[in-house]
Amino acid sequence: MQTALFFLAFFTLAVWVYLLTARGGFWRVSSFDADRDSNPGLAAWPAVVAIVPARNEALAIAQTIASLLAQEYPGIFSIVVVDDHSEDGTAEIARKAAAERSSAPSVTVHSAAPLPPGWTGKVWALSQGALRVEEAKPAYYWLTDADVIHTPDMLRRLVARAEHDHLDLTSLSVLLQSRTLAERALIPAFTYFFLKLYPPRQIANPASRTAGAAGGCILLRSEMLERIGGFAAIRGEVIDDCALAHAVKRNGGRIWLGLTRKSQTLRTYGTFSEIRNMIARAAFTQLHYSALVLLVTLTAMFLTYVAPVGLLFAPAPATRLLALAAWLLMTLSFAPTLRFYRLSPFWAPLLPLVALFYSYATCLSAVRYWLGRGAQWKGRAQAPRPA
Repeated sequence: MQTALFFLAFFTLAVWVYLLTARGGFWRVSSFDADRDSNPGLAAWPAVVAIVPARNEALAIAQTIASLLAQEYPGIFSIVVVDDHSEDGTAEIARKAAAERSSAPSVTVHSAAPLPPGWTGKVWALSQGALRVEEAKPAYYWLTDADVIHTPDMLRRLVARAEHDHLDLTSLSVLLQSRTLAERALIPAFTYFFLKLYPPRQIANPASRTAGAAGGCILLRSEMLERIGGFAAIRGEVIDDCALAHAVKRNGGRIWLGLTRKSQTLRTYGTFSEIRNMIARAAFTQLHYSALVLLVTLTAMFLTYVAPVGLLFAPAPATRLLALAAWLLMTLSFAPTLRFYRLSPFWAPLLPLVALFYSYATCLSAVRYWLGRGAQWKGRAQAPRPA
């Protein structure tokens, strides 16, 4: 028994050595913090259209539009808000917010056509927005969520990076709120796990198959959107941002992902159950709706995050020492993400508990899918179980 525990502790330590040395340095947040980059100018600034899909965003849409109207962009820039059948007056608030600013850029509020079978709501809204401004022939589409606000230099920084690095898809993971107890405990780990799944260095490497993006802020070259077949290429995707990145990279496009504090979401999570539902919305989709992959994932989560703590109570000192080393590496790897969120490093040792919470939410995601209520968002089940 003691020998088995020793080898288990050795395995968990080996996993963390691998993650810290061979997973693209995902935990080194400062190395892909876009706010640290310089902002070079361009001789000519290409035309950009921002597409904002909005469904029941009455509380945030006015601030979002205000931040877009405040963009200090030297080129041609316009905004189209696509109202995705909101029931809370989102479209009316958006029009009022646009009317309060008579100066450029122009804002169009467009009501989406009925959602056709086989499409998820957000992707359909994005498609409707691109169709609405097709005649303008912009060089880029800026896809930004209706609950995200940006500093005035954000679009200029995005376009400058895309032009200088010849990128087809430039994405920034916006800052999530971390004010409530539930947010401080769980939200930094959301970014941490996302970066572990989609290491930015591997995303930017054309030789790597890894592709990912953060849907709150994506700059997409219009020529590439046409090359992949438009938004119809990802019409049924729940995790639409990463699906879009995969489609771009698969078609020879260059993609890049960074982090920023200059753009942040207005969405707040006051309770642990709200964050649980946010995770459960797409967790089983990430696992391709496979019970086997779910089992493997839960086993991996246990061995990677929980086992090191449990093995601290093993009888053999050598086993405890290996487990302590694994827990220490885990804690150190999480600390840079907490620093990015400007939170205390004392949250870092609690990552095993957070991993248990995420595992629970993933199981809940699978159960909801099997009950026909998968990917629940704004009153829609976007991944119902096939009959």
